Amino acid sequence: MDPITPLEQALHAARALVLADLVAGEVAEADVVSLVEDSVAQRRWWVEQWPDGVEFVAGLVAQDVQDALLERYGRWPLCPVCGSGDPHALDVEPELGPDPHWVCHKAGVKVAAVGALGRAVGGVSS
Repeated sequence: MDPITPLEQALHAARALVLADLVAGEVAEADVVSLVEDSVAQRRWWVEQWPDGVEFVAGLVAQDVQDALLERYGRWPLCPVCGSGDPHALDVEPELGPDPHWVCHKAGVKVAAVGALGRAVGGVSS
């Protein structure tokens, strides 16, 4: 059996983190999971072209899924911090960097690491 490459480890980790956040938001339906798989496939190619970007994959997959959900269903994930005003989505920061987090720009706070959104919304932690 061949060892798992760092690229495959990063892609599997990114998939798991984003799926955990989708489960926490109760939006992990089959068609949404397909969006994750599409992103992972596209990011595999991207990292093969730029190997130094492997540590950025989790944040990029989260952003890809967020963008795809916006086009098809609406904003995700909704901010659990701001209790009043118009509902708004969290953003991933850094946009291109390691250790991605969901942040609320309105409140100016880090809400959760990508993959740990369940803790912020009162669900099961990953």
